Order: sequence, then structure tokens, then C-alpha cells
Amino acid sequence: MIKTPYYLIDKSLLLSNMEKIAWLRSNSGAKALLALKCFATWSVFDFMSDYMDGTTSSSLYEVKLGREKFKGETHAYSVAWAEHEMIEVLASSDKVIFNSIGQLERYEALSRGHMRGLRVNPGISTSTFDLADPARPFSRLGEHDPAKIAPICPLISGFMFHNNCENHSFERFDEMLGQIEGRFGSLIEKMQWISLGGGIHFTGPNYPLMRLAQRLKEFSEKHQVQIYLEPGEAAITQSTTLELTVLDTLNNGKNLAIVDSSVEAHMLDLLIYRESAKMAPNEGAHEWMVCGKSCLAGDIFGEFHFEAPLVAGQRLSIQDAAGYTMVKKNWFNGVQMPSIAIRELDGTERLVRSFGYDDFVSNLS
Repeated sequence: MIKTPYYLIDKSLLLSNMEKIAWLRSNSGAKALLALKCFATWSVFDFMSDYMDGTTSSSLYEVKLGREKFKGETHAYSVAWAEHEMIEVLASSDKVIFNSIGQLERYEALSRGHMRGLRVNPGISTSTFDLADPARPFSRLGEHDPAKIAPICPLISGFMFHNNCENHSFERFDEMLGQIEGRFGSLIEKMQWISLGGGIHFTGPNYPLMRLAQRLKEFSEKHQVQIYLEPGEAAITQSTTLELTVLDTLNNGKNLAIVDSSVEAHMLDLLIYRESAKMAPNEGAHEWMVCGKSCLAGDIFGEFHFEAPLVAGQRLSIQDAAGYTMVKKNWFNGVQMPSIAIRELDGTERLVRSFGYDDFVSNLS
């Protein structure tokens, strides 16, 4: 048995998402790129690349990882490229996407001959978190004025509109895409490709994939552009768990269980957005607060229900632990970094990476 804590990627659950992505590609003509900012565990890239067209990135290192580990196209985007990065970025990518006209003009000569794009901020989004809202007031994410974008259109071949965020509603997606067409349609007509970014939760239960495919196909044919989608969470949702062990129990007005993991170190996104982890099973008459082992007072996974009182040595399983989680794991408090394991399609589990003291030491100097 693999020693906890560890992330467990279940390929059979991952396959369900991959098959939906493959169906959407086939029926819409859109291409799908894995957003490495959400998930970059390359041990399953060979599996995923059979169902997707490549990767998209947010930094030089992600660009290089996508080129080295994932078959297909490599799109390079960053909020701002440093001058010393550009040679490697161009060498490792098929397309480079600039966040601003200023960056495009700064590197125009250096990137000439490379396929280039520009991020455009339509000023609309689905985000309920100001922290994650790309269209928040004074946003630095992309250009927003069609009049300023029009003169530089001859320098680029495509736009990236990344304005969806945890959007489960096709109707809202359709509405916003219509608004984008209304405001930027004349500029889109001049492009060869359009990326609609990520944040579209089309692999979720009961999402109307057929309607999405039809809408994307209509957009592509109307504007004569190749559409790209950049699924992150949609690609890996519900595929991975964080496997834990209870180390101690106590009661301070509530039943408390301390586990061999940490929200701060291993599921940081929950802490940032003040969300509870998902536990399975989560039913029964016994309510317990499951707590991390770091010294942070608020290092709490959440409150859950169990059929019997928790005891030291008991195994727990935190659900949906891949997106914006594994990429953010850290060495806070020197808490043991979770290993990474894969459950193959035949049900066997294998350990693919473990971390030890030497990794902790080499993380700093």
C-alpha cells in the first residue's frame, strides 16, 4: 500500500473527461489545449495527448514543459514576457500570444515570422470571485479597446479571449460569445484563429455538449477562423483524490481530526477562495472537522459526516484534488509533500513520484 499523503490520479475517471473533449473536437471543429496553469502533472500527458491537441501556458517553464512532454501544438502566453525569455519562448512554441500591444510592439522584430496573437479582454466574465475575475475593474489581462487593436491587426493572426471562469451555464457562455462578436466582430474577421480560453465547464454533468458544439461550429464558419479551447479544470475534474491518514483526534467543543496533510501546503486553492474540501463518503451521524497538521490556525479541510467516530490510523479521501491544487503544492512548515500515484485503467495503482527531505532542502538555499 502506498504511504499517505499522496495524490491519486484515476485514469478511468480522467478518461471520461477526455472522451467528452474528443467528442467536442470532432463535432465542433474546435481544437483543445490543456491549460498547464491548472494541471501540469506530466506523468499522464501521454494518455491525455491522445485526446487533445496540445498545451497552452502562462510562463516560460510551462511552455517548455508542454513542448517536451505533450504531443501537438504549444501555445505560449504570459501576462508579460521578459526580454531574456523570448528566445526560448519562440524556440519552444508554435504560437506566442502577447498580453498587450506594448509587448507585441516591443518584441515585434524578434518574433517576426512566428505565429502571433493578442489577448483581448471583452470586459465581461462569469467569475464570482474578484480575485479570479479577468474582467475586474482596471484589469491588466489583455487589451480592451477595438480602436487601439485595429491598427496592429496586420501583425497578428489570432486573438485569445479568456473571460470564462467556472462557467457551468451554456446560456451564459452563448450570451457572452454574442457580446464578443458584437463588439469585436470586425476584427475577428481579419484573424485566422480565435482562442476562447478555459473556464467552460463542459465536461460537467448534464452540460449540453451538442449545443456547445453547434455554437462553436457556427462561430468558426461565420468568421472563417479555427477555434481553440483551453480546458484546465474541465480536463481533469473529478479525476484525482488526495489520500490521507488521521494522525490524532481531540475535542475542543467539536470533534477534531488531524491528518498527515495540509490545506495550506497541498490544497492551497481552497484556502485562497475560502472553500471546503470535498470528502467521500460524507454521510453519517458523526460530524468531524478535518484539520491539517501545519501550524496555521486555519489549516482546515472542512467539516464532514462519518458513520463512526474517526480514529488515528484511519484513511480519508479528499475528492477533486487535481485542478489548481497539484500545481500549487508547497513546502510550508516542511510538511511532507504528497507523492503522486496513478490508478491504471485495469485498476492497479503505481507510485510515480515521491518527495523527501532532499527535495525540501533543494527548494531553498
